[in-house]
Amino acid sequence: MSTPKKYDHIDFTPPQEAADAAEKGLDLRREFDRGGTDVGVARARDLKNRKTLSPDTVERMVSYFARHETDKDADDFGNKDDPSAGYVAWLLWGGDPGREWAEGIKEKMEKADEDA
Repeated sequence: MSTPKKYDHIDFTPPQEAADAAEKGLDLRREFDRGGTDVGVARARDLKNRKTLSPDTVERMVSYFARHETDKDADDFGNKDDPSAGYVAWLLWGGDPGREWAEGIKEKMEKADEDA
């Protein structure tokens, strides 16, 4: 699926910080054998490789972070020695940098939709 022309001015390439978080999530998942789904792993691979994402994928990222914000309240969220499954999953989706980036891209998309 190609990106709509009205979004031509938007860079859908994830930032390095989100790529780094995703790579960390993949490493922790391998080490501790928990966290994330197959979809989360696929997202992490795309982010790690800084693959240009589709507008739909960016919207799915925003939705993921909104649904899983409560994961941050769990014990061991952020514990690198014994991470919660939610922490690993959060990183797979790009962590806080991924959330900030996706939300910013969504805002740009909404502005482009209004201007179209």
